[in-house]
Amino acid sequence: MPMDRKKEIPYDERPDDGRGGKVVPMRLQKYLARAGVASRRASENLMTAGRVTVNGQVVSELGAKVDPLVDVVAVDGRQVYLEDRPVTLMLYKPEGVITTMKAQSARPIVADLVPVDRYPGLYPIGRLDADTTGLLLFSTDGQLGNRLLHPSCHVPKTYLAYLRDPLTTRGAEALRAGVELDDGPAQPAEVEFAGKGDRLVRITVREGRYHQVKRMFKAIGNRVLNLHRESFGSLVLGDLKPGEWRELVDDEVEALGHCKP
Repeated sequence: MPMDRKKEIPYDERPDDGRGGKVVPMRLQKYLARAGVASRRASENLMTAGRVTVNGQVVSELGAKVDPLVDVVAVDGRQVYLEDRPVTLMLYKPEGVITTMKAQSARPIVADLVPVDRYPGLYPIGRLDADTTGLLLFSTDGQLGNRLLHPSCHVPKTYLAYLRDPLTTRGAEALRAGVELDDGPAQPAEVEFAGKGDRLVRITVREGRYHQVKRMFKAIGNRVLNLHRESFGSLVLGDLKPGEWRELVDDEVEALGHCKP
């Protein structure tokens, strides 16, 4: 596909890329991923949707290449640069909001609450049920998301669960030992009472299975009436209110990235 560009720069005159090579022409989706716009797959979706331009021209061909030194790349009209970094943020997800980036009905979705206009490649790392509140991570870094969701990563996630029935000593011991679920045994959980009564429980799990916490309590004959995620790894909501988000600082992202399955 023809694209207007400046004179080509000889290889020996190109700057180092910080990875042992030179800054050279690359596939557009790789450029977008390196620039922190989105994962490569999500970048391809942006391209096929006609949202990416090179030198002012829409580029939807997945094989198209760009030269980072001479081409101007933009997403939704906003120029992106190779030296840009991925963005990771946390959202305090309110009740009733669906964890999806594409509207499927009239119900509110998390994409309405995070700055997708500024960072079009944002996607949720994991999910929270519509009736579950609390900390939900988003990132444009596909590698970070894959690491955190990998079964071997064992990132601790802590929830407050309000139960239908009081949690018995036997039930708590079963959760700490690892209850049997229909898709295999759950890993041992950390369990403690979080209030004066015995129906508000704090539970920490290190897996990310579908409806996991709810299914764990169901396995011991109980039911979760309300569920709230307090923390994800070392991250806590802090002063965030329902519907609010904030970008993570470098140290927080680095701490999350320590998990390397």
